[in-house]
Amino acid sequence: MSGNTLELDELERDALTELVNIGVSRAAASLRKMVNKQVILSVPSVEVVTRKSAASLIGQRESETLIAVQQQFEGPFSGRALLIFPESNGLSLIRAIVGDDMTEADLIEMEDEALAETGNVILNGCLGSMANMLQHTLKMSLPNVRRGDSALLFETLVSGGEESFVLFLYINFSVRERDIRGYIAMIMDLPSLENLKQLIASFIDRVMTENE
Repeated sequence: MSGNTLELDELERDALTELVNIGVSRAAASLRKMVNKQVILSVPSVEVVTRKSAASLIGQRESETLIAVQQQFEGPFSGRALLIFPESNGLSLIRAIVGDDMTEADLIEMEDEALAETGNVILNGCLGSMANMLQHTLKMSLPNVRRGDSALLFETLVSGGEESFVLFLYINFSVRERDIRGYIAMIMDLPSLENLKQLIASFIDRVMTENE
């Protein structure tokens, strides 16, 4: 990160990665109850980047249309969370959740509803448990589904110029032996990111005190 972004030191980055991984494992547990099948979710990397960088990171990796489930979150740190899949992976995820015995037409008809519900479970599980471990709560809006390329998803959602940054997570899913890749992006302004950094510092202090 450079310019007016916030640097996270190694300890803060490790703590954030740990918080995120606990969050997604709780989300996976909720999803497992919903689909009654084994769900494995992992986050191999966590980065803080500008909106432009986030759009280009996805754009370089994905050539097809993207599907995003988005929710607003408010609390000590506020912003907009997106769960993003390449379109084919989104359909694959829905098929894994609802089963293989549905026709293509039925699948497409219920796709947005199923995606919104899945996104809600994952984003709420991830953000809710992160906030909980930071000893706060977040209020989440209802989910909605958007389609487009990465530039559209990141550009049209945020006003306020370049003062918006993205907590960007690669995620790997495994549901019913299907491997599905996706991304979670939390778009926040600088004050929210600074608040999150302070909460992470307090979390590290608490963990170290407990381990002494």
